[in-house]
Amino acid sequence: MELAFIITSSLLVLYGILGFYDGVFLHLYKYRLHARAESKNEHISHTVRALLFPAILYFIFLSPSTLGFGIGLAFVALDILTLTADAYMEGDSRKFMGGLPRWEYIVHLFVNGFHFAALSVFLAAKVDLSPDGMRLVTDFSHVSSYGAFQFIVQNLIPGAVIIGFLHLFLMLPTFQSYFHKLSFPCCKPATNIN
Repeated sequence: MELAFIITSSLLVLYGILGFYDGVFLHLYKYRLHARAESKNEHISHTVRALLFPAILYFIFLSPSTLGFGIGLAFVALDILTLTADAYMEGDSRKFMGGLPRWEYIVHLFVNGFHFAALSVFLAAKVDLSPDGMRLVTDFSHVSSYGAFQFIVQNLIPGAVIIGFLHLFLMLPTFQSYFHKLSFPCCKPATNIN
């Protein structure tokens, strides 16, 4: 079980780093998908997923109750449905740039791979199957890496909440105008948007 928490922690950190690069830097800053009519639905799907992620972190990884875990599983199911819709519409959404670049497609594969692998490994530790049936493990105090795992999850949540609300606020034209004034010397947006 020790290894499951080390792997899950590593996958969540990798997801956080790569997800920030993809979801904030590329989607919001560089390509400004929220400001393009053809990408509006893709931005909505990204917003839904960004708002679901902190809830998934809390209810799946931290909630001690069976009900909370069940709520978390419902959020994961909704996340999978939203991801499916997002992937379906991505071709039309990215026509302005000649389609989704191959390298960004690879980034998406890794981001979602890390996300769902972390969930899968954790589920393998959380769900105990025995001849007597299935039960949810609620006490991981005997696992020495569990404290570090909790620390990682607890520290991902505030950033995930901020990113979720950033996606949400970028649907508002006034907030967009302020956001579009951001400029970093290292990285310029791909296109000028008025």
